[in-house]
Amino acid sequence: MLNRFDRSLPPNGEAEVKYLDGDFRVVRPGGFVRCAVTNVAIPLDELKYWSVARQEAYVSPEAVLQRHKEELAR
Repeated sequence: MLNRFDRSLPPNGEAEVKYLDGDFRVVRPGGFVRCAVTNVAIPLDELKYWSVARQEAYVSPEAVLQRHKEELAR
């Protein structure tokens, strides 16, 4: 099953996640991760966008595009 995490633990606090191609693995349990661009909390069950190379999560496609533009400007 993709994106599995232990639901028996309370979903409090920020999770530590290893981002993989097409999936992610929860390293430290928690209820959310933060968007690398906007710092918005993203519930793990709503996480759809991330970068394997940067090991970052994004809240939306717009945030992905913004990060990509920032990288091109460097």
